[in-house]
Amino acid sequence: MNEIFDPLNLLLMGLAVFILFRLRSVLGKRTGNERPPFDPYSKPEQSKDQANGQDNVIPLPNQTAQQSEGREENAPVGDVVIDKVAPEGSALNSALKQILSVDRSFEPEPFLQGARAAYEMIVMAFADGDKKALKNLLSRDVYEGFVAAIDDREKRGETIESTFVGIDKAEIVEAALKGSTAQVTVKIHSQLISATRDKAGEVVDGDPAKVTEVVDIWTFARDTSTRDPNWKLVATESAE
Repeated sequence: MNEIFDPLNLLLMGLAVFILFRLRSVLGKRTGNERPPFDPYSKPEQSKDQANGQDNVIPLPNQTAQQSEGREENAPVGDVVIDKVAPEGSALNSALKQILSVDRSFEPEPFLQGARAAYEMIVMAFADGDKKALKNLLSRDVYEGFVAAIDDREKRGETIESTFVGIDKAEIVEAALKGSTAQVTVKIHSQLISATRDKAGEVVDGDPAKVTEVVDIWTFARDTSTRDPNWKLVATESAE
């Protein structure tokens, strides 16, 4: 019995209890919810939904919104876009798809954005008599007509004061593919403040204080057989 209470045994037992206590305080207790050790060579665990065939499908990077909405996977994206611009089966729809068949980069909305920008640039360049700016935006025939009008205006000593307010609406109304040349006609509703003054500064046309509604029908064209992506204005007419 004396050996049990030997001071050395008591010291060793106390030391063992102290070490065990420190280990538990540092490592914690097991609760049954611990994650297993990471094994870099093991396969990742499947979630319950994946195991039951209910995993969430993440669309591929090139999957379009039309595909996710149930569009046939093999349906050409361009055709679907054109169907939204022109009724399927219409002459305009058919013509736009003909253009698309020779120019896969053609898209109606980006084209209209470019047409709107070109319209403002051309209108303002004509008012300012900026022949250099016009030359890169117009076909040769249209350019010669604009230049003749500018020259006549300058001979009379007239000047145009013009402020471009904005474009209310722009829509494609006609299209055609003539050989390799694509033509797209746009109807543009714009707002302008314009006045023409004579040599004496008197207003001879327009009103410098009035916003005027203008409706123009412009046709743009490009040769799809070339690498030049630019469209040029080839015809103009007024809807009024």
